[in-house]
Amino acid sequence: QVQLVESGGGLVQAGDSLRLSCALSGRTSSIHFMSWFRGVPGKDRNFVASITWSAGSPDYADSVKGRFTISRDAAKTTLILQMNSLKPEDTAIYYCAATSLSAIAVVRPTSYNYWGQGTQVTVSS
Repeated sequence: QVQLVESGGGLVQAGDSLRLSCALSGRTSSIHFMSWFRGVPGKDRNFVASITWSAGSPDYADSVKGRFTISRDAAKTTLILQMNSLKPEDTAIYYCAATSLSAIAVVRPTSYNYWGQGTQVTVSS
């Protein structure tokens, strides 16, 4: 089992930056990919960014490319999402997700078997 706990959300103004963190614990050696998704209650979660856990290779949704950066710390115990130039449309609950599967479609929420509880990001105009 892997446990994920997000932190770092908050209320900011358009153009501001936020840094989200996701702390990992448990059988982290089983992880192949980690991602950030975002969504609102009652709707599907949308892919934001992913990273291959061993190599650290990132991938981004077009809507955040050039503004957001996904990374992990050297100890591989924390997933990070640096969000710059935030827009009101970035407002959502942000979730980190992990999967022990090695061949997946990273953009699909169903590819992930571990999820955090989410952290709220609100961007005012």
